[in-house]
Amino acid sequence: MKDFLKNVLATVVGILIFIMVMGIIGAMSLVGMVAASSATTDVKDNSVLVMNLNGLMSERNEEDPTAMLFGLGKGGVMGLDDVVNAIKKSKDNDKIKGIYIEAGRFASDAPATTLALRKALLDFKKSGKWIVAYGDNYTQNTYYLASVADKIWLNPQGMLDWHGMVSEGMYLKDAMEKFGVRMQVAKVGSYKSAPEMFTSNQMSEPNREQITAYLTGVWDNMLTDISNSRKISKDSLNAYADRVITFEDPQNLIKYKFVDKLLYTDEIKGEVKKLLKIDEGKDINQVSIEQMQNVKSKGNNGEQIAVYYAYGDIVDEATANLMSLNSHLIVGKDVSRDLEQLAADESVKAVVLRVNSGGGSAYASEQIWNAVKKLKAKKPIVVSMGGMAASGGYYISCEANWIVAEPTTLTGSIGIFGMFPDFSNLLTQKLGVKFDEVKTNKNSGFGTLSRPFTEDEMSYLNMYIERGYQLFRKRVADGRKQSVDAIEKVAQGHVWLGKDAIKIKLVDELGGLDEAVKKAAQLAKLDEYYTSPYPAKASIMEQLMNKTSNVSGNYLDAHLRNTLGAYYEPFMLMKTIGEQNAIQARVPFYLNIK
Repeated sequence: MKDFLKNVLATVVGILIFIMVMGIIGAMSLVGMVAASSATTDVKDNSVLVMNLNGLMSERNEEDPTAMLFGLGKGGVMGLDDVVNAIKKSKDNDKIKGIYIEAGRFASDAPATTLALRKALLDFKKSGKWIVAYGDNYTQNTYYLASVADKIWLNPQGMLDWHGMVSEGMYLKDAMEKFGVRMQVAKVGSYKSAPEMFTSNQMSEPNREQITAYLTGVWDNMLTDISNSRKISKDSLNAYADRVITFEDPQNLIKYKFVDKLLYTDEIKGEVKKLLKIDEGKDINQVSIEQMQNVKSKGNNGEQIAVYYAYGDIVDEATANLMSLNSHLIVGKDVSRDLEQLAADESVKAVVLRVNSGGGSAYASEQIWNAVKKLKAKKPIVVSMGGMAASGGYYISCEANWIVAEPTTLTGSIGIFGMFPDFSNLLTQKLGVKFDEVKTNKNSGFGTLSRPFTEDEMSYLNMYIERGYQLFRKRVADGRKQSVDAIEKVAQGHVWLGKDAIKIKLVDELGGLDEAVKKAAQLAKLDEYYTSPYPAKASIMEQLMNKTSNVSGNYLDAHLRNTLGAYYEPFMLMKTIGEQNAIQARVPFYLNIK
């Protein structure tokens, strides 16, 4: 018995000591992380900015302290704002001589996000500095970015994926019926295709029409840009895609002008050293995207223009399940409060609302629209559209003084729908649950789980949806200074590319965030100005101390996305459907473009 107690006591003491040691190590690591995040980077002369294009790129990225603590990086998501900021600083920094792009499995949340990054690289080249790219393998998306480089190198046994673009929809109607569940839908707009995922087995003809239009538009933009950079005709690029040159001998890629040279990994340093004009025995001074964030910028001269980032699904409340669906959300009441504060802040002379959203809750969209209207009454507000600003994303944009979109931004989709799951077959047929009722009025049982909606009940819902559509359409007509009839011709849930939306006056200018900032300065009559991002990113310590923070879930969420691939979002949507507002203003739930 004594030996048993000794062993138990020794085990407990050992566990306590282990916990204490790990706590000390963790505390030291956190102190180091906080210090590193605030330390100023000193760029050495004759340096190279290294861009590792691997992972998902979104509008912004907040550091994941949990992932960083265990040496797992920042959570697998790159922020467009950070990367573009690093490129701009590198352009103006005399100590940085060029950019080295290391190609990986790069993906972005939308084609316009990739385009914005490519434009930043092209702007960098205006400084006269060089860009080179190397990859063991290039995805189509990565090659589109790398095509701006002065030299593109490929591993002699590598591969360049070139096959064209496809948008593959997933339809869950039959899968849901196997569980006794079906979706009841009320919608306005023949192009409002979002519910099709749950109510059909294939895309409708209006949806096929609009998908064909924006897919071919995005592909044509990619062909044009690569053709201009690599001097390959668009006809040839299309012919190579039809042949799927992905599997051809890498030597052929030199002949086709896709790459300039085949090199093994250990030969790259020698090529870069030639560009830097340094001896073979010397090390290459490198600086990363993360390190460039801590390089001092030029002083803030002039007046402040606020750049407010609104990206992700538009929701009424941020619940745990919705956070797992999307690592960032546009919460109606929070954004409205923030815009109200910017309106009251006298140091802010103009606001740029950076929108990257396919929409969501119609109610939350209306609340944000109201906040934008009130802000506009006090100071100029310009919208900069990112990857998409459609449906609810367009709703919150339409009241701005000026709207700027990328050529490949997905926008418009002016329409409303409501989706209401019917679980009655699951309960009564699959599970054998029985119901009985007593009621006082004809429609007292409206919304019961025991049966689907009646014809009369659906008519009430359709009237409600129609009223919401009329309000949405009126908001757009007033904001764009057009008649309701004119808006109706381009509404009906139709999704437009930015380069087409400008022709129908849904947007005012083609360009990116820089163009939007310049317009905001012009409207505010500012000669000198600087930008400040809002809302401020949470610091590492704030994230660790904030029990409601969703950041620690981002790393695991990124890996779940990687594991499930195209199946992630559809099934996560099924999981969270009960927590989303039933009345939605949004584009198709999952635009699987690849």
